[in-house]
Amino acid sequence: MKEINKLQLSTLIPSQLIGYSISLIIGIFIILTTFQVYKDVSPLLSGEEKLFSKDIAVVSKHITIFKTLDKSKAYFKQKEINNIEKQPFIKDIATFTPATYKINAYTNSSGNIPPFYTDLFFESIPDSYIDISPEQWKWNNNNKFIPIIIPKDYLNLYNFGFAESQGLPLLSENTISEIEFNIRLSGNGTKGEFKSRIVGFSSKINTILVPLNFMKWANNKYGKRNKKMNISRVLVEFSNPSDDRMTPFFEDNSYNINNDKLEYNKIIFLFKSAIYFFTGLAILIIMLSVSAIVLGLFLILQRNQEMIKNLYNIGYHYKQIARLYQIVLSVITLIVTTVAIVTSTIVRNTYSNRLEYLITNAKQTNTIIVFGIIITLILIVVYNILIVKRIKKIATQ
Repeated sequence: MKEINKLQLSTLIPSQLIGYSISLIIGIFIILTTFQVYKDVSPLLSGEEKLFSKDIAVVSKHITIFKTLDKSKAYFKQKEINNIEKQPFIKDIATFTPATYKINAYTNSSGNIPPFYTDLFFESIPDSYIDISPEQWKWNNNNKFIPIIIPKDYLNLYNFGFAESQGLPLLSENTISEIEFNIRLSGNGTKGEFKSRIVGFSSKINTILVPLNFMKWANNKYGKRNKKMNISRVLVEFSNPSDDRMTPFFEDNSYNINNDKLEYNKIIFLFKSAIYFFTGLAILIIMLSVSAIVLGLFLILQRNQEMIKNLYNIGYHYKQIARLYQIVLSVITLIVTTVAIVTSTIVRNTYSNRLEYLITNAKQTNTIIVFGIIITLILIVVYNILIVKRIKKIATQ
């Protein structure tokens, strides 16, 4: 058997095996590292704005001295909204529905929370744009509780401005979300009392949001009768936030847009594009390396078909003849994937230490080893099946 193994080993081409090993290491390293980087960085991409998961931005008009004299120029006409909606980079558009009644918020003295009384304003957008639990955002006519979403900047202004100067306690998002306060609505000669609580924080939309069905009901009951709804801001959803035509369009029409959020969406778009590119590149390299070694091995078997037939004729089963080729290719594949897994893990450990400064709880599940093992098993199984089938075909033909 040793003599047969030596004979079979002599048919293998070392340079071919080395080329296969190098290309497979590169391919597996790229795909393992790419998937792990995406998993590790995804909290940074999704954590910036959990309430509004779509590529959206708020658009308004530039306020000039002429528009201060004539407020109607600061509002969007329907033809302007239609023009925005038909742009190729716009996927959808929605308008803000403002409250047309008086709103007061207040608390009673309770524990460490100081009492306050203030005027407020409410606005609403379609619920489809808000990524929050329906149970937290639902409202009906018999409900005396109003869920609210406020800008994160409001909480920052309180903590780092007002609270510091007045010696008041600092409040976290979790703490302030537990505080229930009172809302008084008034208009049309009637008043209404409601309970309210903040259920979310937004860094994309700088307004106080309430459910749209509540807003429609409240405007009908407390709002000014027959008042025309002036649209001063619109919410746009982008189909492609990196479209080159976007910035010129908004500038030419003198529209304001929250550019920092737009740039953030561009970064996400480019990052995901890079992930897709490198994933595709890695898959291509792996496919090419696998195809090259399989075709090379098939050519070797074809050139040595007389040897294979002779071994089969003197009593060796085709599976026995295939075993050495299976072992050699399986061992090489196992070594190669192990090197790729170790290298990818080292790279991950290097960048994850720095990532902790950017993301709270940055340590995500390490998928490198599990994913590497899966790739190894798939390749070994495929090789073993192909080699047995090929040798069986040559030996029995």
